[in-house]
Amino acid sequence: MIIGLETSKSVRALEISEEDREDIVKPMQLITDKPVMYVCNVDEGSAVNGNAHVDRVMASVTDEDAEVLVLAVGIEADIAELEDYEERKLFLEDIGLEEAGAGKLIRSAYRLLNQQTYFTVGKKEVRAWTVKVGATAPQAAGVIHSDFEHGFIRAEVIKFDDFVHFGSEAKIRDAGKLSVEGKEYIVKDGDIMNFRFNV
Repeated sequence: MIIGLETSKSVRALEISEEDREDIVKPMQLITDKPVMYVCNVDEGSAVNGNAHVDRVMASVTDEDAEVLVLAVGIEADIAELEDYEERKLFLEDIGLEEAGAGKLIRSAYRLLNQQTYFTVGKKEVRAWTVKVGATAPQAAGVIHSDFEHGFIRAEVIKFDDFVHFGSEAKIRDAGKLSVEGKEYIVKDGDIMNFRFNV
């Protein structure tokens, strides 16, 4: 490993044992050990498949365990100006894209940083909260307020797909799809949660 570092190789490109990673690499806080994403801004004609420049970037980082994302920022600006969902969809289909680059960028960044989203829903607002993948229900509650984590009792959880399918909390309850989870529950991406706590 030290030889690799001395030859200016990125830490991401080196094979390092878990023991060395914990004992040597982490304490040094090397910038080349941080997760990285390369975003290539291309013209409209290269938005779907990239171009020679993108190929060179991909070739130069193949050993880094890094993600390369291709975006046509000019197109993204045009998409952002369209207010109607159907118009956006047609615009994307016309140029051969399945989705806008902003969504891809956000999902890639979340994946890279080992993050996920859960939701809280009230009568007046819906809020999205970000937690690390593997967070427990009390840890997720703590993102809202530390008192929620310390006084956590339980969480009522609705799966996002169930909410889309049934359309309302009442129908989800009637179908028996609302679960009551304790302190050991591991939050899933897209969970809709209501916390019970005691301060």
